[in-house]
Amino acid sequence: MKSLSEILRDYPHFEKVISSKKPFRKLDFSENNKDLLSRDLTETSVFSKYVFGEMLSQNQYVGIGGYDEDRVIYRQREHFTNQENARSIHLGVDIWADAGEPVYAPIAGEIHSFAFNNHFGDYGPTIILKHVLEGLPFFTLYGHLSLQSLDELYIGKLLMPAEQIATIGSFPENGDWPPHLHFQIISEIGENNGDFPGVSSLSDREYFLNLCPDPDLILRIYG
Repeated sequence: MKSLSEILRDYPHFEKVISSKKPFRKLDFSENNKDLLSRDLTETSVFSKYVFGEMLSQNQYVGIGGYDEDRVIYRQREHFTNQENARSIHLGVDIWADAGEPVYAPIAGEIHSFAFNNHFGDYGPTIILKHVLEGLPFFTLYGHLSLQSLDELYIGKLLMPAEQIATIGSFPENGDWPPHLHFQIISEIGENNGDFPGVSSLSDREYFLNLCPDPDLILRIYG
C-alpha cells in the first residue's frame, strides 16, 4: 500500500494555493540567520517590516519555507516556550504575502473544521480541509487567515480544485504575526478540530514529521 507521501508525489497536478505573480524567495528563520540572534521582533509591526522590507526586498517577492526548520523566532513568543518542552520545529510551510491575498484549494475536498485560535502567536483564524486520494483520507491546514474567511463556513461544505477558500489575515487578528499563510499536510488528525500542532518540540520531532509530510509535495515550489 502506498504511503501518503508517495500518493502526493505521484499525483499529476495540484492547483496553486497562492497564485501571486511575484517570484518566490526562500526565507530562513533558524539560527543560520544571524540577524535573528540580535533583533527583538516581539513587536509584530517591527517583525513585519523586517520580513517585508528587508527579507523580501520591499515586498518584491513572496516568502516561502520553514518545513522542519528549527526556528529561533519562537523563543520570543510565549505561546511556544510556556511549557516543559519548548517547541521550535516548524511542521508546515509558510507563504509570506500581503494581507488579503487569496488562498485556494489545491484539490477537491470538504471543510473538516475551522476555528478562531485567538492567542498571541497562535494560528488566528484557521481552516482544515479533508481530502481523499486513492482511497486514503488526509487533511490540509490553513492558518493565519482573515476573520472574514470563517464567514458562512460549515462542516462538510464541498470545495472544488482552485476554489478560493480564504484570504491571508492581517495582525493582530491572524495570531499577531506578519501576514502569511501557514500551510500544513496532516495524515491523521485524531480528535482535533480547527486546530493541530504546527510546531513541535525537538523530542517530538520525528513523531510529528511522520504525521505531517513535506507540504511541497502539494505546493511544488522548490522543484
